Amino acid sequence: MKTLYDVQQLLKKFGTYVYVGKRLWDIEVMALEIDHLHDADLISKKQFIQSKLVLNHEHKIEENKANNKSHLGGI
Repeated sequence: MKTLYDVQQLLKKFGTYVYVGKRLWDIEVMALEIDHLHDADLISKKQFIQSKLVLNHEHKIEENKANNKSHLGGI
């Protein structure tokens, strides 16, 4: 599991589709859903760790984009 798309496909296997309207929020909700699947022992530890790594990486990217936009707005 290497991309956000891969995480989405894993969630899809459990009938979970996430669309909140903002990519950062989607990533946060996906992380919560992955936590719930792991707590219920529906995904392996490997799937859990890989998913969380991908989601954390994507979350940082989105935060950086948001920070860059706010800094550019002050010019």
